Amino acid sequence: MKNLIIVGFVLFGSLAMAQVQFKSGPSGFATFLKNNTIYPQFSKQNCIQGTVNVSFKLDKGGKVYSSKITRGIISDLDDEALRLVRMSSGKWQVPAGYDTTISVVVPVNFKLSGYDCEGKSKAEIKASIIAYEAEEGLTNAVINFYKNKDQAKPGQEAQILAIKTQLGIDDEYLDGVIKTGLKKVKQGDRQGACEDFNLVKNLGSDKADDYLAKYCK
Repeated sequence: MKNLIIVGFVLFGSLAMAQVQFKSGPSGFATFLKNNTIYPQFSKQNCIQGTVNVSFKLDKGGKVYSSKITRGIISDLDDEALRLVRMSSGKWQVPAGYDTTISVVVPVNFKLSGYDCEGKSKAEIKASIIAYEAEEGLTNAVINFYKNKDQAKPGQEAQILAIKTQLGIDDEYLDGVIKTGLKKVKQGDRQGACEDFNLVKNLGSDKADDYLAKYCK
């Protein structure tokens, strides 16, 4: 059976405390999440909330490796939870002789306040998640087209432009992605920022090219 530690993001359990802890103290990880979470736009607009469990391992220096989702909700929240855990790398304290094969599990809680989510039914939220998952396939088709545009067939770009219109991939959407990327730059998360800037590029826009040149060389 794999070694497993369950770590609460509000209060660390006694077993976890005996093994690893956030360098800034028992409530340090909760504070870190509060200060660094960028709530994904789709989930925010559709009142999608809940807890994502992330499993990861720590090396002897407290750096994160081998992270994965063990219980997810929707890919945008799952990705944000993984990003936050990746950003926590080096902020963990491990004791001498620590077993680096142990998996640490942290629940990352996403909760909205002030977005009138009380009126949203579970059925509506579930329908939003299903719609998002369906649209992911179309988004990937757009990305694949622009990554391989030199191999495009005649008339294919018109189809892709129609899909972009259907998905709402317009200047406002792209500006939102860039804005999120710039927030990540301020957090010191260039990897996450460059993923956002590259997404804009791979959606057929040059709006993020200057940021790619500045931050993603």
